[in-house]
Amino acid sequence: MEAWRCVRRGYGRCVVGRGRYPMLPHHQRSLGRDWTTPWENLQRCCWNRHISSCMRWPGHYSRAPYPYFSSRHFSLNWRPPCLFESRTQFQYWNWRPDNLSQTSLIHLSSYIMNSEGDEPSSKRRKHQGTIERHWEYICNHNKEKTKILGDKNVDPICEDSENEFDFSVMSYNILSQNLLEDNSHLYRHCRRPVLHWSFRFPNILKEIKNFDADVLCLQEVQEDHYGTEIRPSLESLGYHCEYKIRTGKKPDGCAICFKHSKFSLLSVNPVEFYRPDVPLLDRDNVGLVLLLQPKIPSGTSPAICVANTHLLYNPRRGDIKLTQLAMLLAEISSVAHQKDGSFCPIVMCGDFNSVPGSPLYSFIKEGKLNYEGLAIGRVSGQEQSSRGQRILSIPIWPPNLGISQNCVYEVQQVPKVENTDSDLTQTHLDKTEVLATAEKLSSHLQHHFSLSSVYSHYFPDTGIPEVTTCHSRSAITVDYIFYSSEKEDVAGQPGAEVALVGGLKLLARLSLLTEQDLWTVNGLPNENNSSDHLPLLAKFRLEL
Repeated sequence: MEAWRCVRRGYGRCVVGRGRYPMLPHHQRSLGRDWTTPWENLQRCCWNRHISSCMRWPGHYSRAPYPYFSSRHFSLNWRPPCLFESRTQFQYWNWRPDNLSQTSLIHLSSYIMNSEGDEPSSKRRKHQGTIERHWEYICNHNKEKTKILGDKNVDPICEDSENEFDFSVMSYNILSQNLLEDNSHLYRHCRRPVLHWSFRFPNILKEIKNFDADVLCLQEVQEDHYGTEIRPSLESLGYHCEYKIRTGKKPDGCAICFKHSKFSLLSVNPVEFYRPDVPLLDRDNVGLVLLLQPKIPSGTSPAICVANTHLLYNPRRGDIKLTQLAMLLAEISSVAHQKDGSFCPIVMCGDFNSVPGSPLYSFIKEGKLNYEGLAIGRVSGQEQSSRGQRILSIPIWPPNLGISQNCVYEVQQVPKVENTDSDLTQTHLDKTEVLATAEKLSSHLQHHFSLSSVYSHYFPDTGIPEVTTCHSRSAITVDYIFYSSEKEDVAGQPGAEVALVGGLKLLARLSLLTEQDLWTVNGLPNENNSSDHLPLLAKFRLEL
């Protein structure tokens, strides 16, 4: 490492460690933050010196900051080792520096690798720029089929009529500054200035203004920033804001904001997943459920239930994730339930910390899950191996939570005591207890909503996964917009299933990107995208 520090400062160190001397000639050329010099000059200046102990080769992702040879180019076909320690090793490998062409360069990278957690060169700082996201239109040519029309960059306008109400919804994890600083190892690929809140918030607000969604579901909203900057800024744009901070000492939470011009507020229903009387539920995550009334020119319309949440991250606590989801679904069921026994249209957004195809994801979409024998770490799909993990208990949560296996609040019924026949009363209580025990021992979870995902999670032409979050450790989908609809199954490539008939109709969605797309602009956050998540955006139509 001392030799490498000398390389970066432009001087060398004697092998015996006594004294320093210039190592690079004055006419070396700078390429951005890195330096290059012709091989013959470096050979002449420092061949017998300590630089040979810090070489690496293009395409080799080392965990130390070794300089490497440019791919411009070697004159012979040879296979060198990745690291040399002295000139004698060059001879041992039957390779000598005169095998290099005279046009070859030595590249001395100025990138500093701080620890084992740093990323290889493929994820280091790339050119800065923007990646265009286009609208994918889904048009209803008849009552049964939909079609994505392709790359159109015009924002589909939501227009209301007497029989239709169009609205747009954005879900966006804006990355709490407190969490960013607590997890700085995830953002070592970023330039320091782009991580400052004073730089990030104007970018986030710009995105919100440009997309101009009617409903915003925001996660990781830091409380002090919400009070001083986020809420005042959004209110100036015509939004009404509701906020639920996480319990305990956590400084962030979830917010739902909607435009006064489109909706009126019927009810606000916060959900706290922490329950001091339930040992399983010892985490501080929260949810928020609003009931909104669309504003239409004439007549009445059904209300719309909008839910927002940020489930627990821990990949190995699938039991907590499923219980938190069940609590959210129970609250949605209570809020969205109508007098005729049906449910009003539902939009459920958030960071679910689960990947597409995982048991938790499938439960949301399919409305059922048999978790018997399911490893606790496989629930969210974030970990592929279940080795050494315990199996989910049956039932997952205790009876005193007050939520059934159908993800609805249980009605506490007190059995009637009949004074005339005590034996009959006792028999009635015994039967009730047996039935309750049978239900609690079931490994089948259910919910009664017909939910679809706005996104298909794979690009149909290539099968490459879409991603909603990208930082130094991973690039995956964990953010979703689910909505009420009847499902139409279409056999075909991944992502071929679309949802259209009944409920809310999906008109358009803002396209997502691949991991490769995002690393061309240095991942997330970057100069133009100031969260480690992408905003999700969808346009819906409600038939009146």
